[in-house]
Amino acid sequence: MKRAIFPGSFDPITLGHYDIIKRGVPLFDEIIVAIGINAEKKYMFSLEQRKTFIEEAFKNEPKVKVVTYKGMTVDFCKEIGADFILRGLRNPADFEFEKAIAHTNRKLTKIETVFLLTAASTSFISSSIVRDVIRNNGDFGILVPDSVKV
Repeated sequence: MKRAIFPGSFDPITLGHYDIIKRGVPLFDEIIVAIGINAEKKYMFSLEQRKTFIEEAFKNEPKVKVVTYKGMTVDFCKEIGADFILRGLRNPADFEFEKAIAHTNRKLTKIETVFLLTAASTSFISSSIVRDVIRNNGDFGILVPDSVKV
């Protein structure tokens, strides 16, 4: 079974995340959207809300599961038997950052990272931008799946 995890904080999930997951579905038998728990980070949305947003967005896609985890992503991959980490790239800065992590992960384990380029229509979207729009009472609905429109 080709199992991939798509790790992140998803605070909240954006249309960019959604696009990467949808485009990853044909590549893998299962995609596990893995919400990392970092006790030192302040989140806008609770862990339960973030999990619900993603589950609702993919309720009709049986190949997508949503879980939470703590610790190193590669350790979690080993724990659940995932051989791939799925990541989206928006720009050259993302590539450099993600490349360093992928090289480190390959040094630590045999887990392969698969990169997908974001669609041009979503490449400008980040969760931090969405949070800024929300904080300033802007129309964030055009940046996130319908499940996030609270």
